[in-house]
Amino acid sequence: MSVLVNKDSKIIVQGFTGSEGTFHAGQMIDYGTNVVGGVTPGKGGQEHLGKPVFNTVQEAVEKAGADVTIIFVPPAFAADAIKEAADAGIKVIITITEGIPVADMVKAADYIKDKNCRLVGPNCPGVITPGEAKVGIMPGFVFKKGKVGIVSKSGTLTYEASDQVVKQGYGISTAIGIGGDPIIGTTTKEAVELFMNDPETEAIVMIGEIGGQLEADAAKWIKETGNKKPVIGFIAGETAPAGRTMGHAGAIVGGSEDTAQAKKAIMKECGIHVVDSPAEIGKKVAEVLA
Repeated sequence: MSVLVNKDSKIIVQGFTGSEGTFHAGQMIDYGTNVVGGVTPGKGGQEHLGKPVFNTVQEAVEKAGADVTIIFVPPAFAADAIKEAADAGIKVIITITEGIPVADMVKAADYIKDKNCRLVGPNCPGVITPGEAKVGIMPGFVFKKGKVGIVSKSGTLTYEASDQVVKQGYGISTAIGIGGDPIIGTTTKEAVELFMNDPETEAIVMIGEIGGQLEADAAKWIKETGNKKPVIGFIAGETAPAGRTMGHAGAIVGGSEDTAQAKKAIMKECGIHVVDSPAEIGKKVAEVLA
């Protein structure tokens, strides 16, 4: 089992022929990901990177059987791209685009909530199931197949944690970068729940940051449901001053519970193995799985 994407996923790229879409689609194809085509309105019928170009997501679903999309559409049009994918019946919508207006994302999130699909992102590195499917912008060579699931708000720390886990002799079942914007599709809790229900994932690395309640919500859910698998946690932004946005649009400390110290305390109370430095993630994984 893997989470969200695997070797059988039929993946399309929205914004396929743009510079970002072209570069990252090429990397995904080189990795061995099953990219079945892409969407660029007005360019349907052409071929790009050896794959068909479609005018609409609906056409990609009907002609290529697409069930996963990755979105590299400019911010002003990205929310509409999300809605189009949901309308067409795409099951997993991975949105890389950064800078989508919050008002647009509020409407898009509301629009798709009854559509039987899962949104990951926006402003995220994507999802990778090592050796099967890389649907994102992450460096594929860092990830090796294994039994540790990773959920992270930070792209860079996703790669760092994966590298450490691999160097400790373990590997990754799936890594999910959920994104750092105020409005995102899949929350930390929802990603953790996917891993808890995945028979091939034996431990979970949960990387959060200051701001918001996502990590606290996930920690409380883990405690309430019995903490079936060990969870290793880290919170970035411990030295950030209150009231200032740090790195991600969602990383702003509002109240006392938004701080790194408060989040770490909640996580520890809920049975999560909390580390104080990202450099300790791999060692802690090895310790709890030994």
